[in-house]
Amino acid sequence: MNEELGEEGEGAMVKHVGELRGMFNGARILVAPLDWGLGHAARCVPIIHALLAQDAVPVIGADRGPLALLRAEFPQLEHVRIPGMEVRYSEGRSQAWAMAKQLPAMLRQVRTEHHLFNVLRRELQLDAVISDQRFGIRAADLPSVLITHQLFPFSPFAQGVARRMNKGHMLRFDRCWIPDRENGPGLAGALSHGKELPRNARYIGPLSRFDRSTSTTSTTKYRIVVVISGPEPQRSLLEKQVMSQLFSIEGHHLMLTGKPGSASEQRGAVHMIGHLPTLELQAALMHAELIVARTGYSTLMDLDALGRGALLVPTPGQPEQEYLGRLHKELGVHTTQEQHRLNIAGALRTLPSSTPPAPADPGPSPAFYELAHLLTEHRPAIPSPV
Repeated sequence: MNEELGEEGEGAMVKHVGELRGMFNGARILVAPLDWGLGHAARCVPIIHALLAQDAVPVIGADRGPLALLRAEFPQLEHVRIPGMEVRYSEGRSQAWAMAKQLPAMLRQVRTEHHLFNVLRRELQLDAVISDQRFGIRAADLPSVLITHQLFPFSPFAQGVARRMNKGHMLRFDRCWIPDRENGPGLAGALSHGKELPRNARYIGPLSRFDRSTSTTSTTKYRIVVVISGPEPQRSLLEKQVMSQLFSIEGHHLMLTGKPGSASEQRGAVHMIGHLPTLELQAALMHAELIVARTGYSTLMDLDALGRGALLVPTPGQPEQEYLGRLHKELGVHTTQEQHRLNIAGALRTLPSSTPPAPADPGPSPAFYELAHLLTEHRPAIPSPV
């Protein structure tokens, strides 16, 4: 689950389309999400909708599950495969050693995708790029935007070094869009709020493809809806643990396995499917008695957009998810349980409450105007935004 520009989601981004239409005048803009699970791709859905509404020509650049998700949402759009790195977690409660072993490969991946992008930008005749947490997808002479909520990331080792490297990567982009509210704690807390923001950083509001004002109906009402995504083997471990508990809980349940394109399967009272289109997923979530999910940031933005509380299960040893679990438990919005102490039946007895409506939409985000201005510097024929 997973996944806006403007202030509060896709509806907010396109609501003032009359003011923005024509701003990009056919500019070809690559949208390239990271492929650690589906969250980064899902939160790019409202970005792409907004670009389309503003007469841009989005080009999808992704790999595996994220590419499948975005192609399903936008079958009419041009797409290109940009290979990602398949990160793996450990089976235990610490990810420090697993991530340390993969760090050299992650650094090589940034360089590899940067070289690939320098070829693709010319083949695709790009005018700009919006990269969601892919540090190599940028160019010094092309308007380049990074989407990230991790301005001050948590790391299982060498956090100070990790934060300096992270800031260095962010400053290589023209703009850094932060999908959170400017006033802390927002949804990301200390991850996106700190004393010294990079000079190119701009808060753009939470990103979700869901819109609570959209009327949805569900032909099948599921009592519990479970949304699982993220790197293996932790994805499969949670799936197995959840399934063992759902079999003994009365009612019909739905599990999204985070694997777009995989065949649906019925196991007893549990319907398993890789992914659902936006409106179908929104309907299932809105009508569920209980939602169970990871504490991925895109999941939190989706729940915020829908006004739903949930049972959150942080990935063991993943510092960001463990922090977000604590933060939102303290805020009283969600229930949080450790994976090895998962008790879904217990959560049903103390259901999380619905959240209040998101703040009112203030209008078009200045971030899009800034991007349009950057484009005018590179494409003089594009009229300046009014």
